[in-house]
Amino acid sequence: MYPESEKLTGLIAATFTPLTPQGELNLAVIGPYVDHLLEKQGVRSVFVNGTTGEGCSLSLEERKKLAEEWCRQGKGKLDKIIVHVGCLSIKDSQELARHAASVGAHAIAVMSPSFFKPSSAEALQMFLKEVASAAPQLPLYYYHLPSLTGVNLNVREVLEGIEKKIPSFRGLKFSGLDLRDLAQCISYCRPRGWSVLYGVDEQLLGGLTMGVGGAVGSTYNYVGDFMNKMLSAFEKGDLALAQNLQFKLQDVMTYANSLGFNLSMNKEMMSLCSGLPMGPPRLPLLQCPSDQAQDVVNKLRQDMGACPK
Repeated sequence: MYPESEKLTGLIAATFTPLTPQGELNLAVIGPYVDHLLEKQGVRSVFVNGTTGEGCSLSLEERKKLAEEWCRQGKGKLDKIIVHVGCLSIKDSQELARHAASVGAHAIAVMSPSFFKPSSAEALQMFLKEVASAAPQLPLYYYHLPSLTGVNLNVREVLEGIEKKIPSFRGLKFSGLDLRDLAQCISYCRPRGWSVLYGVDEQLLGGLTMGVGGAVGSTYNYVGDFMNKMLSAFEKGDLALAQNLQFKLQDVMTYANSLGFNLSMNKEMMSLCSGLPMGPPRLPLLQCPSDQAQDVVNKLRQDMGACPK
């Protein structure tokens, strides 16, 4: 069984990738970004180069530079730095896994390839095994994101016997909406001491009641302090308060969705909330009009008391 002290718990920020107005990496922002998460949000762990970080839109060299800078700036400050290494090419994923190990990442995560997709749970296990073999010393987490990968395999079937094939396997980030599958994953992972992290921010409370131990999400970059209060209320058994806080985030996200909420708006909101220049998204995503993002930030401030000026 995996030691309890090594499990991933609490809020983990899925980090944005700062870009210059010209679309190049802006690594100078990472140091202040770490301080923002720790001092303003109470978030002590990060998930780098994932969906929020536009990892699949970056080159291998850019992903390496980001992983290295997060590890350098977060050393001695952040609790856990998880680097997503999933790629369409298994060779690229292995290269990123090796690099993550070399720069001091605490763990790696891997989403399924999304062009040529695995046809079965066994095929996905085989892919994960080959990636894990490139960095066997690092804990490996499967990143389930069916809405973008189009891989709708039953995750509980993916977990079946995976510890025999991948000794470094330690759990998953579950960003799907199937709570039955999520619950069965928790039931399988719990006796093994593995972490199950939920990736749907506006439904986190539902995940907590099912038994998830933590969460990875983009909004925790700027409403982490608020959502930590929800976690605290839940842990103390104050379900009414936890519900009230979750409802407030849901109301804001419903409003954001009415304005076309997507990664571009999310990134602009992070810039407005933190004062850190996240820059534009990378094409084919288009930059969000600042006034639309500002409308949502205003609602965050009004309804949740988040993102103080």
